[in-house]
Amino acid sequence: MNCGPMTRAFSSEVGSGSREENASKKESPALEITEDGFLGGQLRLRQPRSGHRAGHDAILLAAATPARPGERVVDLGAGVGAAGLAVARRVRGIDLVLVEIDPGLAELARNNAGANAIKAEVIVLDVEASAAGFDEAGLTPDSADVVLMNPPFNDSARHRASPDAVRQRAHVATATTLAAWVHAARRILKSNGQLAMIWRADGIAEVLAALERGFGSLEILPVHGEGASPAIRILVRATKGGRAPIRLHAALLLKEESGVPNKWVEEILAGKGELPLARR
Repeated sequence: MNCGPMTRAFSSEVGSGSREENASKKESPALEITEDGFLGGQLRLRQPRSGHRAGHDAILLAAATPARPGERVVDLGAGVGAAGLAVARRVRGIDLVLVEIDPGLAELARNNAGANAIKAEVIVLDVEASAAGFDEAGLTPDSADVVLMNPPFNDSARHRASPDAVRQRAHVATATTLAAWVHAARRILKSNGQLAMIWRADGIAEVLAALERGFGSLEILPVHGEGASPAIRILVRATKGGRAPIRLHAALLLKEESGVPNKWVEEILAGKGELPLARR
């Protein structure tokens, strides 16, 4: 789902890897890339035309991330960098780290950061890697102030997997995905560090269970497509070591019951505001 006024398409070979990976790429057609506008044109991102594409979820997550200038902010599973770069555009002066398993997407994220004049460190790493793997990448325990993440959240038992391997990895969760991602966030966050995440609404029980160990002071913002419809997403903020009771915010409606886009949401997507979860 795109969030910009203009899309420009072109072909490009992206990423880097082993000789075997590069040889495989040479045998396949060039990857078609589009250039899309986000935050009302404040952010220009190159991303693959097919496969996993950044959209409303990434921008809503960014608007719910409680970052402050000078803090180290780590975007796990960053893709082409949409959510993390959107946070950096809203909160100037953060120390941004983009973590992505796919070398091609990581290279796009690196290029997107440069093209938008945003300083960011890009790390190619599996979020489910061992603690040693994180240490080697410079993501040591208690080193991050804020973590944001949009893990794969579609249920493999109910969701038809895409034939595109990158898209499938980005969208379909295994039985251990959420717990592993939360564990990684908990390990690198400082005490009282903040976690912001987005998940499908019908999986709220999974989120609560995953956050039960090590996190508290949860704030939950349900997201509805329309006022009369069930929530489709939940935005969640949690504090490492927090002890306050759960706070459930008033629902965010993407569209009014009349079908007209919510003006507040339109402003958020245009980069003109933030969501309540971002306020500390």
